[in-house]
Amino acid sequence: MIIYRLIKKDSVYGARAGVLKVNGIEIETPVFMPVGTYAAVKTLSPDELYSMDVRIILGNAYHLYLRPGVEIIDSLGGVHNFTGWNRAFLTDSGGFQIFSLAQFRKINTEGVEFRSHIDGSKHFLTPEDVVRIERRIGADIIMPLDVCTPALTEYSEAKKALEITRDWAERSKKEWLKSTSNTHLFGIVQGNVYKDLRKAGAEQIVEIGFDGYAIGGLSVGEERELMYEITGFTADLLPEDSPRYLMGVGSPRDILETVLRGVDMFDSVMPTRNARNASVLVPGGTISIKNSSYKADKRPIQEGCQCYTCRNFSRAYIRHLFNTREILGYRLTTIHNIFYMMNFMKKLRESIIEDKVDDFRKMYYEKEI
Repeated sequence: MIIYRLIKKDSVYGARAGVLKVNGIEIETPVFMPVGTYAAVKTLSPDELYSMDVRIILGNAYHLYLRPGVEIIDSLGGVHNFTGWNRAFLTDSGGFQIFSLAQFRKINTEGVEFRSHIDGSKHFLTPEDVVRIERRIGADIIMPLDVCTPALTEYSEAKKALEITRDWAERSKKEWLKSTSNTHLFGIVQGNVYKDLRKAGAEQIVEIGFDGYAIGGLSVGEERELMYEITGFTADLLPEDSPRYLMGVGSPRDILETVLRGVDMFDSVMPTRNARNASVLVPGGTISIKNSSYKADKRPIQEGCQCYTCRNFSRAYIRHLFNTREILGYRLTTIHNIFYMMNFMKKLRESIIEDKVDDFRKMYYEKEI
């Protein structure tokens, strides 16, 4: 079984610190999960991730189903043997790709028909198919197929998507129960920005019963404050003794504000994608390392940062690497951004345990963290 233990709630906001134990791997929460869409966090090796105390990464079942194919991963002993990653691995089902690659798909109550964005080949996947695919991939935590709607979708469409998501969740659970493997299934709450739909969705998913609960369909274009409001409203409807996962959210500010609203788990491509575009995380925001003002700057990206990049290289050198398109530049900025995120989460967790979250929040907005 998945084991989640709530250690502390802060007295001001109710932010949670806990421990999630998945197949022998202990994951301290709140936790940020770096994204490895194709079973690799871009530019980094497992050893580099271990050195930054990354204990769980996220891959995408939709993309892995298309490349390299489930048969290959399965034949090589599952995703852990295939990649050399020996810590926890979570797979998203591809529900977000239903949303983001809308031009390639058709949804009905049975499942999703889509054309591969790679070669145009046709595929049809049911919720049961997706559970079987994720099991064969060998993920520790799997997400069921769901329907993610765009921001501010009309109420009737959001309700229809919620009904399909609920039906698919029940079917996914039934398929999951057919096996006794060490894969754990989370449920996803949809409902767009409508509180009555979110409430109905949370009640339905909790009634079915899952190892953890995810809040999906947010941070897809709605106003930031509305995203915070709906997140907090939904989190309050979920069991206190289970992990709560806000899907696709990963900026430090958004993580901070939604941890304050009771969320435990996060993922986003933001830190790695930004790194490859020369945008590096610093207290209070980001800087572009390609800025001409850094041409002869001997300072590290962030003063006092203990990551490999900041301990060894100057802004001037990293800027030079980007200007000459040297791969090392992308690696160094990615190392820094992932280190920053892990350190941010560690300090945030410590502030919860010490009941100093309000101080942490003030320091963040004063650009000290």
